Amino acid sequence: MESGIKGFYKEKVVFLTGATGFLGKVIIEKLLRSTDVKRIYIMIRSKRGKNIQERIQSWQTEPLFEVLLKSRPEAFERLMPIPGDCLYPDLDISDTDRRLLASEVQIVLHGAATVRFNEPLHVALAINTRATRLMVQLAKQMRHLEAFLHISTAFSNCVIEHIEEKLYPEHLTCSSEKVLEMCDQLSEELMNDMTPALLGSYPNTYTYTKALAEDVILREAGDLPLSIFRPAVIMASHKEPVAGWIDNLYGPIALIYGVALGVLRVASLNTEAFANLVPVDYCANVALASTWQTSKNRVRHEKMPRPIVYTLAPTEQNALTNRDFINYGVSFRSQFPLTKMIWYPFLHCVKTPWVYHFAAFFYHILPGHVFDLVLRLTGRKPRLVKVYRKIHKNMDILQPFLHRAWHFETKNTDRLLELMSAEERRVYYFDMKGLDWNDYFRHALLGMRLYLGKEAPTSESIEKGLRLFERLKMLHYSLQVALCCVAGLLLWWLLKILVFSI
Repeated sequence: MESGIKGFYKEKVVFLTGATGFLGKVIIEKLLRSTDVKRIYIMIRSKRGKNIQERIQSWQTEPLFEVLLKSRPEAFERLMPIPGDCLYPDLDISDTDRRLLASEVQIVLHGAATVRFNEPLHVALAINTRATRLMVQLAKQMRHLEAFLHISTAFSNCVIEHIEEKLYPEHLTCSSEKVLEMCDQLSEELMNDMTPALLGSYPNTYTYTKALAEDVILREAGDLPLSIFRPAVIMASHKEPVAGWIDNLYGPIALIYGVALGVLRVASLNTEAFANLVPVDYCANVALASTWQTSKNRVRHEKMPRPIVYTLAPTEQNALTNRDFINYGVSFRSQFPLTKMIWYPFLHCVKTPWVYHFAAFFYHILPGHVFDLVLRLTGRKPRLVKVYRKIHKNMDILQPFLHRAWHFETKNTDRLLELMSAEERRVYYFDMKGLDWNDYFRHALLGMRLYLGKEAPTSESIEKGLRLFERLKMLHYSLQVALCCVAGLLLWWLLKILVFSI
């Protein structure tokens, strides 16, 4: 009989929420490829005109699942959809499906969340906090439950700078119980009006409602075999199942993509602060390994202690600053440039907010109006000014995370790695100390070009990008020389006026 992580998942029935999310899909792929899991129930809803089956069928053409389907063509037969939606008070799961889950499920991975920082409070509370309570209640009905993993975020306690792997209910203005009670009794408008008072020091509704979700677990999990996983900012995959895979334009990758296109040229950023980035495949591996360890802890303890928290973030021995992040992003611009660039890629970082807004006018708004004017004159729809408004709005939302620095303790995660065998550490790798950042960003930026830019990974495509890159580089430096000459002439003219006036 197999032991360890792979043996633990053999013939197990798993229930996963957040299955269609970035991390959720990677967890599914890794479970199906590396274990003999019996069945994975995935909570999923219809979206954008696609029903549930159509959404799952569309995965068969995604690069993420290509390796899996080549080695195990029948893998998707182990996926069973459960219609549901975290926005609803009962998760929108039918009574029949509830009975099915209660009788069969042995492992719960709860990863569903809204990650929008500016989500209205009533929506974020429903999806991130109330749904967690409902999942805990559902888990208590599961007769064969062996482990429950709640996927949180490393920033759920971002109101402090040194964050240990423990729960911090003392930072909340009200308990999760009181906030959810208010949410049930008050109107959506009134709850949203109360947002500043409830958030307190939390910078947005996302981090606040994820902190409340952890409070729900602390108060209501009881004897459930439960642990919490807190990943930092999740980025493209490092190696598995394909290097550089990514399917969204959130967070740091959006910043680098904007630079690569020549659209984003100035940002409000503390270059000395740490960039807390982690590869998505490492996150999936921690999720599976920590769930295995949670089950082992259940066997050892009749009464479960407080939930163990596992944090994945860069280590002090292999830290990454925002300056490093930007340098890596820009350093590969001449190796595999995009063919859709509108200007030479570069980025100036400024700390002071008013300086940023002043610079943004000359780097973004003014060129945006010129670009849109050209589009209008050529009969095309103007778009760049609108894009810059959205960029500046998002930059304002991200300010707390672009300027502050946090230290995340990862003792439990480090210990987890030590408890794994050499083979398990190879198959379920997540050692942040051993991550080669240069190699990682090379793959991540190639992935950005391929999966987000939809540009072919061929020599012809790269050569086309390089030709455009050289033309735009010449234009960029020619414009700089021209502007310097104009500035020099203006200065000479002003000096001349001053001399004559004296």
